[in-house]
Amino acid sequence: MKVCELFDLSGKIAVVTGGAGLYGKQIVRALASAGATVYMASRDVEKNAGVAKEIEAESGGRVIPEKVDLLSEESILALCDRIYEKEGRADILVNNAVLRCTGGYTGTAENFDKSMRANATGLFVISRAFGDRMAKQGGGSIINIGSYMGILGPDYSLYEGTSMVPNGASGDYFFHKGGMTNYTKFLAGHYGKYNVRCNCLELGGLFNNQPEIFIERYSKKTMLGRMANDTDIMGAIVYLASDASAYVTGVSLPVDGGYSAK
Repeated sequence: MKVCELFDLSGKIAVVTGGAGLYGKQIVRALASAGATVYMASRDVEKNAGVAKEIEAESGGRVIPEKVDLLSEESILALCDRIYEKEGRADILVNNAVLRCTGGYTGTAENFDKSMRANATGLFVISRAFGDRMAKQGGGSIINIGSYMGILGPDYSLYEGTSMVPNGASGDYFFHKGGMTNYTKFLAGHYGKYNVRCNCLELGGLFNNQPEIFIERYSKKTMLGRMANDTDIMGAIVYLASDASAYVTGVSLPVDGGYSAK
């Protein structure tokens, strides 16, 4: 076997939550380009449908919009049931969706609780729903999309002189991304004997037309001297989804240009 064949996802079924976002598009594009059938699941099916057509045209793969609300256990379980009814299996789950609803550190307790229901409880419910089925089928890969903010504290000096984070950084984001990092290890340990792997990508800042001074400061904080672009995480996603990483589980991999290593 040639080593490049280990990265082939032909015949695999992937589920990506929140696939229409900036990082989500990369994830879906990468999996579809590698041969997987990709279900993009979020609350906004109409938006997903437009992105799915765009990625299908680019990649030549099969991308299917689906609906899920991470605030609802019923919605999550229904998604799992639908995919298994249609495909008979799911090989890859990418927990990418995130609900940003607190409005910064001054946000209400109610909104913090809502964030936790989607980003913490929702992560638990969907990982268990698909993880248990993957265990029964004899294998699978769960990829959690974390952040450098889950392993580091906020650096407010990056935002000075800009209108960014006017109410302080969103503490809920640091809280649930930090929890995701360690929960990845739990899932890896719980499902390891069933050949279900779980790993976490700790992503750095993605260029999105932020203020020039922020881009300059952030770039200097990285070892590569720049923010992430619209292809930078594609290789890591395919690696963790494929047999190329068959002996890799419980890992938190920073994909941040060296930001967290400085």
